[in-house]
Amino acid sequence: MAGTLRRRALVWFRADLRLEDNPALNFAAETYDEVFAVYIHSPSEEGEWAPGGASKWWLHHSLTKLSVAIASQGGRLEVVSASSSLKTLEGLVKSREISGVFWNRRYEPLVRERDEKIKKSLRSLGVEAESFNSALLWEPWEISTGEGKPYQVFAPFWNKVSALDTPAKPRPLSKSLKWAKVSAKSDLESLKLLPTLPWAGEFSEHFEPGEEGARASLKKFLKSAADSYKTGRDMPSQNGTSKLSPHLHFGEISPRRVWSEVRAAQEKTSSRDARDNMQVYLKEIAWREFAYHLLFHFSQTPTEPLRQSFKKFPWRKSATELALWQKGLTGYPIVDAGLRELWATGYMHNRVRMIVASFLVKDLRISWLEGAKWFWDTLVDADLASNTLGWQWAGGCGADAAPYFRVFNPTLQGEKFDADGTYVKRWVPELTKLSEKWIHKPWLAPDDVLVKAGISLGKNYPKPMVDHKKARDEALAAFKKIQ
Repeated sequence: MAGTLRRRALVWFRADLRLEDNPALNFAAETYDEVFAVYIHSPSEEGEWAPGGASKWWLHHSLTKLSVAIASQGGRLEVVSASSSLKTLEGLVKSREISGVFWNRRYEPLVRERDEKIKKSLRSLGVEAESFNSALLWEPWEISTGEGKPYQVFAPFWNKVSALDTPAKPRPLSKSLKWAKVSAKSDLESLKLLPTLPWAGEFSEHFEPGEEGARASLKKFLKSAADSYKTGRDMPSQNGTSKLSPHLHFGEISPRRVWSEVRAAQEKTSSRDARDNMQVYLKEIAWREFAYHLLFHFSQTPTEPLRQSFKKFPWRKSATELALWQKGLTGYPIVDAGLRELWATGYMHNRVRMIVASFLVKDLRISWLEGAKWFWDTLVDADLASNTLGWQWAGGCGADAAPYFRVFNPTLQGEKFDADGTYVKRWVPELTKLSEKWIHKPWLAPDDVLVKAGISLGKNYPKPMVDHKKARDEALAAFKKIQ
């Protein structure tokens, strides 16, 4: 490269769509004179786990926000659609005369393989190529048992990480950053990430993608829900969770920022109960870390059960029943409410996720993988590590999974966590006039009660598609066959 040129770096944005506490960006800013920014949309390189419909909606808006933030500082985010990230990067290296390319790590199996090839290829061209940890508190290879093996149970994993040094503090955007001048045209609209169906209209009423939205969500959680998280997180009619999962997945906020601010709130409060509630939340952040630990060490798990015996499990295949479950027409109100919330908002309350997952794999005995695929397409926080962990937990076939014989009773779950039916009535309006006594079991309500509530079972609200007790017995019998 010509000696008269300033040293130029390229930061490759991926699942780290933020400026604050961005290790790759800060490194480039502090070691290079000028920084270019690029986002490469290459779903074919991610195989069957390319972003689903809801994720693409979020990605469009997150990239828009990041583009605006970079432009406000005099830079430009180049958004490129490509079949090969390597060829795109090599082209930019040559056309921009770039001497360093930096990015933050991802942990999905196909992406890891691709990134290693890209790093090797760029270095062979004499380009400095480095990756950084932006998404996790602890790298998966940093945590191991006393025998040097990966953890498969959360409790000892939690004990191990709890004994480690406090995670590093988040870093602000380096003041050394100087964006390179570039007139390149953004290709964001041509990516066509937004749904063509009138589906995602309500998403924006519940979420604000982008770095500012992430900070606002964390601030709101700390102010109104963190000190009662232990009980509030189980009540789907309440705003008892942080809803930071999509922001964390897209890297709009770092886990270091979340951990640091929750810790600060813990230290500030004089209430022991509040501190205990916040500690439960930090434990949930550690569950996310555990999910990535498993994905890294057991890369087959997105499509295969970790517990090999479950390869022989006699799953049922029924496109009709799967479709009824997806549409929230099972006849079990809490299950239907969760699946309708998912379709309308791109999100489902975590307690309800467990209930609807149990219903699919235990009551209907349809494979956990079918549920994982549906969530992947419809959740704005669809994350391969967390989605895999959650569904294998529900299916009893993964690490630290719920025993297969633990079958959630959807009626009792509804009565326990949505006692007055507020959540059900929000998402299943057909049942709005039904009293608390019958809201979670309308099929048992007297005829006069149903008539008064305007409900005709089998017509404007379905009868239960299965008998729970019978389905439970059949699921346990199937489980015995693989023991």
